[in-house]
Amino acid sequence: MQYTLPSLPYSYDSLEPYLDERTMYIHHTKHHQSYINNTNSILYNTNWLNYPIESIISQLSVINVSNKISLQNNAGGHANHSLFWTTLKLGTILNGKLKIAIEENFGSFKNFKVEFEKIAINHFGSGWIWLIKKNGKLFISSTVNQNNPLMGEVISGTSGFPIFGLDIWEHAYYLKYQNNRIDYINAFWTVINWDEANRRFSLKSV
Repeated sequence: MQYTLPSLPYSYDSLEPYLDERTMYIHHTKHHQSYINNTNSILYNTNWLNYPIESIISQLSVINVSNKISLQNNAGGHANHSLFWTTLKLGTILNGKLKIAIEENFGSFKNFKVEFEKIAINHFGSGWIWLIKKNGKLFISSTVNQNNPLMGEVISGTSGFPIFGLDIWEHAYYLKYQNNRIDYINAFWTVINWDEANRRFSLKSV
């Protein structure tokens, strides 16, 4: 088996004007596809290609390949983007158990939003900003490059189950927003798929 590019559950222009069609097309068919191609190449002729990508990134320490850092970057890129696409959608509303949990953990949605934006704005260089669930509580964390909380603290500097993540690599927004990362972050709130975030929040306790 080899990993393949997942189809988007919407057209490339569905998130306009917040995420533009050209960026979505390049991001999905070029950047994400490249991470998949590289992961398949690194794991070629190993049984690891039979595992879900989440299992790969959560077991990096026991996978015996010569280019472990490349696997970390590319398998992480595949896992991160596969999640990212599913957590984007126009017109959903934060409600249910996730809304209650955000208010309990951060005091209010406004407080959560301010903290998330602060971390995203101040994150240096490329990476991801995450809402994660750990030990029944919600936390905001960031990772560099294509690291993911499922990799654990030793590798990624954080740990937990990702509810959603914001891609702050420049390729995710530069065609539309150039160096105005804050405008991209503001647009993100309009396209979060809160239904999917709620579903993921209910999946497991970590």
